[in-house]
Amino acid sequence: MNESAPPGLDRAPRATLVQLRSFEAVVRLGAVGRAALALNLAQPTVSTQIKELAAATGLALLQPQGRGLVATPQGERLAAAARTMFAAWQQFEDDIAELQGLKRGRLRLAAVTTTEYFLPDLLGPFARAHPGIQIELAVENRDAVVARLASGSDELAAMMLPPEHLPLHRWPFLSNPLVAVAALGHPLAGRKRLALAQLLDQPLLVREAGSGTRLALERLLAERQLHWPPRMALGSNEAIKHAVRAGLGLAVLSRHTLAADPARDGLAVLPVSGFPLRRMWHLVWRKDRALSLPARTLLADLRQQLQVRARPAV
Repeated sequence: MNESAPPGLDRAPRATLVQLRSFEAVVRLGAVGRAALALNLAQPTVSTQIKELAAATGLALLQPQGRGLVATPQGERLAAAARTMFAAWQQFEDDIAELQGLKRGRLRLAAVTTTEYFLPDLLGPFARAHPGIQIELAVENRDAVVARLASGSDELAAMMLPPEHLPLHRWPFLSNPLVAVAALGHPLAGRKRLALAQLLDQPLLVREAGSGTRLALERLLAERQLHWPPRMALGSNEAIKHAVRAGLGLAVLSRHTLAADPARDGLAVLPVSGFPLRRMWHLVWRKDRALSLPARTLLADLRQQLQVRARPAV
């Protein structure tokens, strides 16, 4: 019996999923290099996939903007179609995982870089209890994590400052005190009390634009109408700690990034009035998308784990 194929299936796609994955990453991250890093691929490989995709579709998909790339109108349509395809495939995987319980499946998370100091310890019990669940953790700065949430790349994300423009559930799960630090031998390190204004003539070291810690400091300075322009921006917390220890300036960092005794890092926490800044780490997920069984189970496990930690010792 000859039956016609469902609409669309009579035309073979001219693009591969691998090409579309690379293209979507370039559109989302704005550069071939950043996409290659996120996908764990060589940059020439991503460039080749983009060229092959453009040739297969016969469309101009990307155009330069500043130092990066943006999608053309046709490219935006293709990126949206790719995200729809990926979402359908993810839903298929989630449905299969539901049928199989927690024996197999995948859990996609994104987290800002500072969470690398504590998040693996929190994920450990879940990973050991469910060895069949593949955990994919993308560690990026805040702007990149927000972009991943917007595109639906991940089910859960850990961050300090959730965006307001996305429909998100927010669970503040862990304290994130921000402290001002200096080198151990710095003249301010021996003071018993300091006002924030007393730091403003010191060089300020910050994370790159898009960092949540930097954004929190910028908001505080704006609220207090203080001007403390950065002298240097660095790409990681460890780089900032090294630079502060070398006497290049002061910094505001999450207390999670420091040793229990900051002197072991060659650093001193400055007694600045109003510090530590009391902030919270949040786990967030989209209101408009159902969580998979692995994601729901992880949330329940984390709630129980943190409740146990919070109980007073007997």
